[in-house]
Amino acid sequence: MVVITKGAIHEFVLKHKKASISLNECFEKTKKANWNNFAAVKRTFNSTDAIGNGRYVFNIGGNNFRIIAMIHYSIRTVYIRAILTHKEYDVLNKMNNLNSL
Repeated sequence: MVVITKGAIHEFVLKHKKASISLNECFEKTKKANWNNFAAVKRTFNSTDAIGNGRYVFNIGGNNFRIIAMIHYSIRTVYIRAILTHKEYDVLNKMNNLNSL
């Protein structure tokens, strides 16, 4: 898969150093993947959930971090919309703002 906005990973890691290994592992697994549907994503990342509006949430780093991404299966592209701490994710989720990312 092509991962767009790897810069978001670098930016997040500058603020949250302990996320570095987990996010980079996620990035490498995603680059090597060839997903054509959500079931294929789940085989790679079992804790991934579809949250609507074409967005998916990946639990990363022992559920400490969340990646919100859009997956365009037809063009093999993952577009990172946001990387959040678990707490930041919970706040947006309670406000029903995840689909706006």
